[in-house]
Amino acid sequence: MYKIVDKKQLNEAVELMVIKAPYVARKCEPGQFIILRADNNSERIPLTIADYNREEETVTIIYQVVGYSTKVLYEKQVGDSVVDFVGPLGKPTELKKHKKVLGIGGGVGAAPLYPQIRKLHEMGVEVDVILGGRSDEYIILEEEFKAVTKNLYFATNDGSKGKEGFVTDILNELIANGEEYDEVIAIGPLVMMKAVVGITKPLNIQTAVSLNPVMIDGTGMCGGCRVTVGNEIKFACVDGPDFDGLLVDFDECLRRQNMYKEEEHSCRIGLEGGQNNA
Repeated sequence: MYKIVDKKQLNEAVELMVIKAPYVARKCEPGQFIILRADNNSERIPLTIADYNREEETVTIIYQVVGYSTKVLYEKQVGDSVVDFVGPLGKPTELKKHKKVLGIGGGVGAAPLYPQIRKLHEMGVEVDVILGGRSDEYIILEEEFKAVTKNLYFATNDGSKGKEGFVTDILNELIANGEEYDEVIAIGPLVMMKAVVGITKPLNIQTAVSLNPVMIDGTGMCGGCRVTVGNEIKFACVDGPDFDGLLVDFDECLRRQNMYKEEEHSCRIGLEGGQNNA
């Protein structure tokens, strides 16, 4: 059993939770993930590690309430426990000591982006970050990013914070203004990461993305998280979740993601009102 030591609601659909998990906290690195079960009747949920504290032996996760199991997790309180907290899983991100890096986080994609940006900052790399969301309230971890970036930009669909538009609009502006980056790290919805690569690939800017396909066991056995990278079959749980974005077959990822829309709908039936706009 793994005790919940803190939790905080970041917006109407997203929550931060800190869990006492000594082994994971000692071993985990940016880019890795865990699989948890909230209780004995819940599904296995893969979640990227958003932060960790080795001294306090805690791991921070950030998740969106989108189905039955995340609703069960959401209803747990500080002092309660989750039954399983397996990890760290996946490969740590290979962070390079570049001169200048641009991070791009879309929605809850900011959560797995943060530990990578923090570590780059600790390595002495100059880092700019673009955070995007539907509106101001969907921008998360703003203060945390401020502490480790030189320039922090915002893009929201309704213009309630930063530029009205998409993160790619700011990326295009930065490039047009002569900003040069050794690497771009983009984490968010597949369509966002595909759009970012659509800009960086013609310019041959090294671009890392983090893929989160359907995942069951986290060991490469089930094959659910199969992706194609550089014309090779990879499994996000053991070969990733971070990959060279310039080599990812995003169209295939999007097709496979849409295969499970009907099952996702069924999963949401247990939610109040039968729907959730997360």
